[in-house]
Amino acid sequence: MGLVKADLFTAEQNRIAGLAKVLGHPARIAILQYLVKRGVCVNSTLVDEIGLAQATISQHLRELKDAGLIQGTIEGTSVCYCIDPKGWNALKKDLNKLLTSVSDNCC
Repeated sequence: MGLVKADLFTAEQNRIAGLAKVLGHPARIAILQYLVKRGVCVNSTLVDEIGLAQATISQHLRELKDAGLIQGTIEGTSVCYCIDPKGWNALKKDLNKLLTSVSDNCC
């Protein structure tokens, strides 16, 4: 089997690119902002808050959860979501490292 393009880059570069892809949708940013503001929520609250269909919200939540940025626990017939501190801190660390590595010297 041939070389996969991801193999050309470091694990860190692939990880940051994957997170950037997840963050590349405004609905996901809105969900994260809502969770940060509220601390926790129930899935149906997000439907009312963001204005997208339940299925669409669920798809975005799944992407955020798969990326390790949020976590969810089942409470009866609902799922309660919140920011996953471990994933959130890793994202902050990766982005801070990237964004603060720029020097003042430019052509």
